[in-house]
Amino acid sequence: MGCGGQSATAAVETVYRAESRRVLATLIRLLGDFDRAEEALHDAFAAALQQWPRDGVPGNPRAWLVSAGRFKAIDALRRRARFDASLRLLAEQLEGEAHEAEPDEVEDDRLRLIFTCCHPALPADARVALTLREVCDLATEEIARAFLAAPATIAQRIVRAKARIRDARIPYRVPEREELPARLDSVLRVIYLVFNEGYSASAGTSLTRADLCAEAIRLGRLLLELLPDPEVMGLLALMLLHDARRAARTDAAGELVRLEDQDRSAWDRRLIAEGSMLVRRALASRNFGLYALQAAIVAVHAEALSASQTDWAQIVRLYDVLLGLGPSPVVELNRAVAVAMRDGPAAGLRLVDDLLARGELRDYHLSHAARADLLRRLARIDEARSAYRVALQLVRLEPERRFLQQRLDELGD
Repeated sequence: MGCGGQSATAAVETVYRAESRRVLATLIRLLGDFDRAEEALHDAFAAALQQWPRDGVPGNPRAWLVSAGRFKAIDALRRRARFDASLRLLAEQLEGEAHEAEPDEVEDDRLRLIFTCCHPALPADARVALTLREVCDLATEEIARAFLAAPATIAQRIVRAKARIRDARIPYRVPEREELPARLDSVLRVIYLVFNEGYSASAGTSLTRADLCAEAIRLGRLLLELLPDPEVMGLLALMLLHDARRAARTDAAGELVRLEDQDRSAWDRRLIAEGSMLVRRALASRNFGLYALQAAIVAVHAEALSASQTDWAQIVRLYDVLLGLGPSPVVELNRAVAVAMRDGPAAGLRLVDDLLARGELRDYHLSHAARADLLRRLARIDEARSAYRVALQLVRLEPERRFLQQRLDELGD
């Protein structure tokens, strides 16, 4: 039975946002080729725009799209087979498989796709870029900002990675258990980058993207089922503890709210309890790493009933351990802020100034924003204004820009 064209079109758009990457992941598995699957995905949604207004939205839109995309790909191969006989054989093979019942599989297609995109045969930067593009549908420009690289450079990495997967016949599967540890680091990094893009978008008008946060957490849960490793626990805990505070990070107008000013009654205590439990399990293993330590720091914040009750001394100690495992200028900056809360703004400012003098965070807006806040707290108003202006020149996200501008305005002329 048909339905209104406008409502069916809206349904197609809704399904695209919710399901397109899952459909793509399954089509890649079924068709064995990234480009062929992407073409089939577009053909399937084009067919949906034509048929759903007439026939109604199917009960299982994702299955309908997968089936439509697969048969569209087979039809395309048959048309091209007039010029390439090998394509006829491929079309016949795919058509034969299309009539077979699909087995129930434990692993999610998108998790399988992540491991394919993160194969050791690919360069490390290409693994992350390809996964963010293919699994999460981030635009090339968004990925470029995450890498601090030119969009053309990222596009080239993605094209080369696809070609490498095709030419090397990299299998589309979750590795065997004995292979997993060696492949885990890049997969964890990808999942966390997906979460970060959702929790603190790299640019745009919204501070957060709930869909990406939810997808990263879903993938983290699946990975933990597959491999109960302490660092997988740590990563999932880190995401859950951050996500527990997401609703309180902006006010009703979408403006940024600092951690110390957030309404802690709006924090999701269920997620905090789950995340804290995972942190304890990971640390108890004595085999934890960077993600578990970061999660432990966030847990200290999350478990404090008020900002004044935050145990900054413990947070500084955790940052010390974290820097011992993985030196990072961003971690040093975060530690400097924690030192300022423990020992006063002057102590923190010295550390931030040392970091900026080294040049590593000169183009990072949060380093200048942190410096401005410390100068403001020290009543060094002219210097604080200058630091806020530098941060404003570097910031890309509109809610952060408005927050910094408000801070600057509060200092007066």
